[in-house]
Amino acid sequence: MPLRFTLRQLEYLVAVGEAGSIAVAAERVNVSSPSISAAIAQLEQEFGLQLFIRRHAQGLTLTQGGRQFVAEARAVLAAAGRLSDLANSITGQVRGRVAVGCLVTFAQMVLPRVRRSFCDLHPDVEFQQFELDQAEIFAGLRAARLDVALTYELDIPPDLTFVPLLRLAPHAVLHERHPLAGRAFVTPADLAPLPMILLDLPFSTDYFLDLFRPTGQRPNVVERTRDLGVVRSMVANGFGYSIANIRPASAAAPDGTPLHFVKLVGPEPLALGLVLSEGALSALTIRAFVEHCRETVTEATLPGLVIGGG
Repeated sequence: MPLRFTLRQLEYLVAVGEAGSIAVAAERVNVSSPSISAAIAQLEQEFGLQLFIRRHAQGLTLTQGGRQFVAEARAVLAAAGRLSDLANSITGQVRGRVAVGCLVTFAQMVLPRVRRSFCDLHPDVEFQQFELDQAEIFAGLRAARLDVALTYELDIPPDLTFVPLLRLAPHAVLHERHPLAGRAFVTPADLAPLPMILLDLPFSTDYFLDLFRPTGQRPNVVERTRDLGVVRSMVANGFGYSIANIRPASAAAPDGTPLHFVKLVGPEPLALGLVLSEGALSALTIRAFVEHCRETVTEATLPGLVIGGG
């Protein structure tokens, strides 16, 4: 009797196995929690095997058999992906699914525009996007939840490959009446004694703090938040300065209050680019996306950003 299950159900199984939570898995694969629950129940019924132990307070834990099934499901999904890549290579068509991550700090300013132009060129591609921090991007690539990600060149591990696209100089983000707002540039030493609103995300935090290391000073961090919009609104309302490499052309916080950007001299510009797992470029769809980003993630084609200048 043939088994009745789908690759999509196996994808959901792997997502839950890695997340230990239906809600988190649903967020990762962009479907509803009931769809995930139904897929897991159908797989357990089909195989006559309990794959998870349900604990109300602690989420889901894989059974011993469930761990084996998740490992095999990963292998099946990888084999299916290779078949799709082979078909694309034979036909020369860019199609199938591509899962693209983007660093949350600039996703809203870069990813939708890149996605729109890529999908217009390749309408047979099923595009999935995920806004993540740097640690989540690395984990997603290693677990094959992501095919490629747009991010900064921040502590890229040796098992992943970085493809640079742009170099972005850091800027001090100030409210319009800040004493330093009228300067052509500032230095880390100028900023160190002043109250700082820190964007507190994995890898990003260390980058911002390391900008002050050559001065022998530590910045005066008075607030930390993981939300870039909150950072900008706090700065715009006079609670401190911040630092950003992405400089939007619209110099206003989410609450509409004006912001002022002043170039930060001393630190080297930070590369924005693509990070991929080893062997990812063997897939035609991923190669097509990388080449598309080379053409579209440029100073000339991202009008919502100010790439250079003070």
